[in-house]
Amino acid sequence: MIKIRDRELGTEKPVYIIAEAGVNHNGSIELAKKLVDAAAEAGADAVKFQTFRAELIVTEDADKAEYQKKDSDESQFNMLRNLELSDEDFMELKEYCNTKKVEFLSTPHSGEWSVNLLEELGISAYKIGSGDLTNIPLLKYIAKLGKPVIISTGMATLDEIEEAKESINSEGNDNLIVLHCTTMYPCPEGKVNLRAMQTILEKTENLVGYSDHTNSIEASIIATCLGASLIEKHFTLDQDMPGPDHASSIEPDELEELIRAIRFVRKNNIQNPSEAFDALNSQGYSLNSSLIETILGSPEKVPDEKELEISKVARKSIVARKYIKSGEELTSKNIGILRPGEGLHPRHFPELLGKQVVRDIKKNEYLLLEDVK
Repeated sequence: MIKIRDRELGTEKPVYIIAEAGVNHNGSIELAKKLVDAAAEAGADAVKFQTFRAELIVTEDADKAEYQKKDSDESQFNMLRNLELSDEDFMELKEYCNTKKVEFLSTPHSGEWSVNLLEELGISAYKIGSGDLTNIPLLKYIAKLGKPVIISTGMATLDEIEEAKESINSEGNDNLIVLHCTTMYPCPEGKVNLRAMQTILEKTENLVGYSDHTNSIEASIIATCLGASLIEKHFTLDQDMPGPDHASSIEPDELEELIRAIRFVRKNNIQNPSEAFDALNSQGYSLNSSLIETILGSPEKVPDEKELEISKVARKSIVARKYIKSGEELTSKNIGILRPGEGLHPRHFPELLGKQVVRDIKKNEYLLLEDVK
């Protein structure tokens, strides 16, 4: 049995609903609190943010994904720097969530530093973003804490999902929820492929769910019919606000509609999406039944071509955090696991520590296995 705080998760339990605020606070604690208000009023179980420091997530010269370029030509580093919340902000947010009786969650995007901060706040579960599914050292570090781990699988193959699962299980943690996800912002209905959620279930035998990046509510309702134990949905106070994720988020009134629909479908054990849409439309919803088959799509869990492009900037690899002279020993102070993801796989990080480099390596440069002895 998996529990987040006092809520049990399972296919026969009420769906655990995470209202994903992400970085839609635009770096403002006051806006973040308004997002908490909206999530609580909509009836979400949890509201989730993202905990990071720009210098601990991305190199200074990393490119942005195409969807991130729409509002600004600033670098990914500077974009993220402007979206940071302080340690004190997170402490205040956690307390504010307590007063609103909604669970505070946050994705640790900056390795051990962000996990340690969230531990200080007493976080009840860890949500791993798709970009860190291959960050094996981070998965192991989190798994050792023994708390539930929720992991998104955008851009991932089944083999990569299995490696992530095994790395978490190897630390004695079986409290894993695997979310089907397509890493596009927004995600077109034709790229959702919700049947792949059932493929993940068959492959991992873990509880499964869906992280929804569409800008409508149909996909999450269908996922509920298919047995999702957890739904994560991006939301914003205003889709027209500047920022990378607002356009792929729904607004508070839609979030409330979605949550009511999910509660209704699970309470009445409706497993046929057409029946669910008909029942909800009779209550005043305007769900598009012609989208059902499009959203169900293929059962294959394979990354889309666009996801493969996004993975180059959204995933991480091993890079030099500073200039490293030939003959110098590698430590966690001079190398790190950062975006972009075109270099050495993070799984190699532990084996590099303590070894000497055989050439000079510039700051932000990718490391290769042949660079060490």
